[in-house]
Amino acid sequence: MEDRWLPLKLTAMAVAGFGFAFSLVPLYDAFCDLTGFGGRTYETPVALIESAGDERTITIEFMTTVNQYAPYSFESEVRSMEVVPGKVYDANFVASNLSQSDRVAQAIPSVYPNKAASYLKKTECFCFNNQPFQAGERKDMPVRFMIDRDIPDYIDTITLAYTFFNIENTAAR
Repeated sequence: MEDRWLPLKLTAMAVAGFGFAFSLVPLYDAFCDLTGFGGRTYETPVALIESAGDERTITIEFMTTVNQYAPYSFESEVRSMEVVPGKVYDANFVASNLSQSDRVAQAIPSVYPNKAASYLKKTECFCFNNQPFQAGERKDMPVRFMIDRDIPDYIDTITLAYTFFNIENTAAR
């Protein structure tokens, strides 16, 4: 027995599946922003109040990655630094547009271990905004941050990782 509605049902299922898959990205982003899962940090600056703390130190490691299709070089000036919770620090990153045309980039931050993301407070970060580059341009890009004094004792090393993406196609949208 032939079902006349089978092609319509199959098309509706395909459209529903595509819609569900398309909605997963914003749902995952919202979940990560709410929970800090995936090492996400808030992408808006916060006010830092430097406080005298104990002299416990935490190692901050900086990692940089460039998306495989992005025509940039991107690195931190230092691989790591020792910081005291409650004090404000600056780190500098350097990026260059290796192409012969103007580009727009965006850096996406991640923090590991994931639990440390809520204790890392940034007031200034190149990751807060898109970064326009002229052809061949090199930029110094600062990050100003503090580790909250309430960070658990078992966290002694934090990795702050950035992935640099070429976004000039999406920046105009």
